[in-house]
Formats: sequence, C-alpha cells, structure tokens
Amino acid sequence: MIYPKKLNSKKSDLLVKILLFVSFSIAIILTIINKLTTPNIPWAMLSNAGIIYIWITVLYSINKNVNIAGHVLVQTIAISLLVAFIDYQLGFKGWSLSIAIPIIIIVSNITMLVLTIVSHKKYIKYAIYQLGIVILSMIPVILISENIVEEKTLSIIASGISILNLILTLILCAKDMKEAIIRKFHM
Repeated sequence: MIYPKKLNSKKSDLLVKILLFVSFSIAIILTIINKLTTPNIPWAMLSNAGIIYIWITVLYSINKNVNIAGHVLVQTIAISLLVAFIDYQLGFKGWSLSIAIPIIIIVSNITMLVLTIVSHKKYIKYAIYQLGIVILSMIPVILISENIVEEKTLSIIASGISILNLILTLILCAKDMKEAIIRKFHM
C-alpha cells in the first residue's frame, strides 16, 4: 500500500508567501502600467480583482484540503466571460482579449501549480482540469491567428506559461501518475 508523504508545511508556507508577493507585485505593476498607458480604462482594477479572487480560492483550497481544481477552471472561464462582457459594454476596446484574459489564464496556471506543489498526491484529480486550462489558454493563440487580438505579447506569454505549467506538473507528478496507472490497470 502506498501512503502519502508528509509535506513540509514550512516549505509550503514559504512558497505560498513568495507567490503571494509575486502576485502583489504584478498587481502593482499592472496598476502603474494602466495609469501610464490608458488611465481612462480601468483594466488593471479588473485584472487585480481576478488575481485576488483566484488567491482567495487557492488559500481556501489549501486550508480546507478540498479538490478545488474544478472550481479554478470554472472561475477562470467565468471571470474571462465577465471581463469580455465588461469590455463589450465599454465599447469593446479589446483589452479583455489582449490583457485581462491572458492575465487570468496566467493566474489560473499559477493557482494550479501551487495546488500541485502543495498537494501533489492529488494531482491525478487535477490533471483533467489542468488540461482544460491548457485548452482554454489556446483560445488567445487562435484569436491571434485570426488577427482579432491587436496586442499579441501577453496572449503568447499566457499560452506558453500554460504549456510549461502542464509539462512541469507532469514532471513533478510523473512517479505518482505511473503508480496510479499501474494500480488502476493492474499492470
């Protein structure tokens, strides 16, 4: 019988604190960029609200120890639809497709990475949701190829981070996935 390894809570807490600091720094940078480039469109506020929303979910999942990956995927889709709707209501300037949705995809990938590191034994339960986020992150690439998105940099970065995150989590959890496959298929 395979027993889960006990995680070092100090390392997990340190990782969460570092990632919270990175998220806070990104929020400040987004606010500064917003103020300098397009002060009349409050896109940074919406992106920062998305970052806060996802971190509340991550911290809740770590503390409650529930499979929250499905909720992360659903919330990523819901927030993306919300910002696209807000952009449409403001006259569709395109910031939702070129800035907000890629940032939401990046944050959801960071969330999935944190979930994988903190509770790596449950990665098998997270794998399908991680794949869903990867598929969702390919939508900006499709929009770029159709010339719908004007600013392409953030969309490409979001798709790249999503693919790298999937590869990294597969590497981190390859042994556990192999054991689960052997157990399920009696190999």
